[in-house]
Amino acid sequence: MTTRIPATRPDPDRILVGIADYVLDFRIQARSSFETARYCLIDALGCGLEALNFPACTRLIGPIVDGTVVPHGARVPGTGFQLDPVQAAFNIGTLIRWLDFNDTWLAAEWGHPSDNLGGILATADWLSRTRVASGQVPLQMQQVLEAMIKAYEIQGVLALENSFNRVGLDHVVLVKVATAAVCTWLMGGERQQIINAVSQAFVDGQPLRTYRHAPNTGSRKSWAGGDATARGVLLALFSMRGEMGYPSVLTTRTWGFYDVLFRGQEFRLSRPYSNYVMENVLFKISFPAEFHAQTAVECAVRLHPQVCIRLDAIDRVMIRTHESALRIIDKKGPLHNPADRDHCLQYMVAFALIHGRLTAEAYEDDAAADPRLDALRAKIEVVEEARFSVDYLDPDKRSIANALQVFFADGSRTAEVVAEYPLGHRRRRLEGIPVLVEKFRSHLARRFPREQQERIVKASLDTQGLGALAVNDYLDQYVPGAAAVPS
Repeated sequence: MTTRIPATRPDPDRILVGIADYVLDFRIQARSSFETARYCLIDALGCGLEALNFPACTRLIGPIVDGTVVPHGARVPGTGFQLDPVQAAFNIGTLIRWLDFNDTWLAAEWGHPSDNLGGILATADWLSRTRVASGQVPLQMQQVLEAMIKAYEIQGVLALENSFNRVGLDHVVLVKVATAAVCTWLMGGERQQIINAVSQAFVDGQPLRTYRHAPNTGSRKSWAGGDATARGVLLALFSMRGEMGYPSVLTTRTWGFYDVLFRGQEFRLSRPYSNYVMENVLFKISFPAEFHAQTAVECAVRLHPQVCIRLDAIDRVMIRTHESALRIIDKKGPLHNPADRDHCLQYMVAFALIHGRLTAEAYEDDAAADPRLDALRAKIEVVEEARFSVDYLDPDKRSIANALQVFFADGSRTAEVVAEYPLGHRRRRLEGIPVLVEKFRSHLARRFPREQQERIVKASLDTQGLGALAVNDYLDQYVPGAAAVPS
């Protein structure tokens, strides 16, 4: 009997090949996918602009060494920074994710596909400025939108049947994988280079979910996506410089991803890569809140007028929810920081019942000091509703349902309010998109003068014109004090 390991280098794992073939060969025909990608783009950038109002975020933004300026570097929207593509990816990704207000994908694994936009925008902008400097044609925003659709698809399809959270890994591993794939493509990478980059993303050390759960919930969850997309760009750059890959990174016995990190299970793919994820992505339109709580907060806002005048008379509050919400945001006891609060279902519902709204400022220490919040949180009971859990995983529904009812000490009660699909769900797209555009406008208004706001809105909502716009010209509009882009 021998324990000698065969030295013959194997063919690449099928997962690596499937991702590379999809990125290179799939042609996106549906106009609706590009339309949705355009809304994802402006929504993510708007969230990033809003995050600039929070010092806990801005202290992480900028070059590693103060004062560094990179010739032909990528712009960081809303700032004067111009950085190398890796650090720019971290900056953009962190800004987009900071307030937990960007788009979402829910399945066996959760995540935020627009986390990839940090790497995509930084790479495309850096390539464009470098090309312009040498007299070449820059990349167009159409290529950014295509890269977005494909990154969303890679992350989302891998998340459908494969739960990384159940083995203690954070979902941003999929951001790293998707960013590495599409950014290698943006850089002109061929099939083998994409396979190499994706294999490097899987062989990397993967982040634990420690920072997303009590008792360690903390602000790293707000920059983990930026970290992952930046790492994806770095691995893409390495692959383009000829760095080798690891063809059986997933399947190698003992040393591979499946055996080391996934309990020996292989990834399950329930559908081929196409444009399914972009077509079904979830927007956070109403509230900067963990997505499993969106409908619960909607219910609380609806009940606010009946409840706010009787807060002292409340005996208990009952929330019926789905299993995933119980697993990650059902939280009792002390809440130590904003990151703790925006992942607590009871806190979000209590704040909305008291105030009739939920904003990013609701999680700050000053707001949380209101003693009514902890008093009301203590009266909230959360239970699973089996039907909600089933519908959450149904590919034809993908509901995110919550039901809320308030009971008073005198025996009276409100009607139970049920919301199955939040405003950002595909089933409410016609209702949600105008509100999303207004959300974008409000974020622009916090950073730019009116004339600059209108230029950005006009360029962003131009269905045909945006795709033809050079990436560097589009992002130059987000520089404070920017002049009009020459026509």
